[in-house]
Amino acid sequence: MPRIPLIEDLTRSPIPLGSNILVEFDPASQWYNASVTIAAGWITTGGRTSYNVHTRPPEKIREQFKRLGLEAEVLESNGKLRIWDWYTASLGQKSKEKHAVDSLKIADLSLMMAAMRDEWRSSPEPDFLRIWDTDSYLARFNDERTWVELELTRFVPSSSIMQSTGIGGVIRGVHSDWVYKHLEGAYDGVIDFRLDDEGEETKNMVRVRSMRNVGFDSRWHPLKVGENFEVTLEK
Repeated sequence: MPRIPLIEDLTRSPIPLGSNILVEFDPASQWYNASVTIAAGWITTGGRTSYNVHTRPPEKIREQFKRLGLEAEVLESNGKLRIWDWYTASLGQKSKEKHAVDSLKIADLSLMMAAMRDEWRSSPEPDFLRIWDTDSYLARFNDERTWVELELTRFVPSSSIMQSTGIGGVIRGVHSDWVYKHLEGAYDGVIDFRLDDEGEETKNMVRVRSMRNVGFDSRWHPLKVGENFEVTLEK
């Protein structure tokens, strides 16, 4: 069984397949590097990953995989990695990537995901870990209520349909309290990434705030960032 680095370092048993994990993160925290670390770790323990990138060109993700010792192009060619390009659509351009979203409007995304639902049911992918670096960027192009409705009616149910776990990030402090409460209520677990700058030295921290179906360590833990930008728990 593939393993989820960082997150399952803080749980007492593996997270059940088909779970939805919400990551709430400070904008300057190490979540973006951690998300690639998690994707790479899942692959190296035998799984496949679908990485959805909103904040950077897909080529930047490939470069980061290379720093971690993995050739993204090879992984993509053998089906181990899918990089979904959401970034190019945010620029008003059409992506040249194999996997891409052409529109960030909720109505278009809802229709796209509804059309894919029958395929998900007929071909579940339990060995796929699906990661979104941040869903917060959808709020740039849509009002909060329609965005959250997409989360609750499309993204969240897709995990159980596909029998694959989904991990989605949202930026802390930029949405209404209503948004965070609805998302936290719908997801199976909540992970926090924060930047602690109260002392002389800035520290990156992570904790499991809640988890429904597995025991966990709820304490804050410092993070270590390697020269290759791999994020691990500081021993």
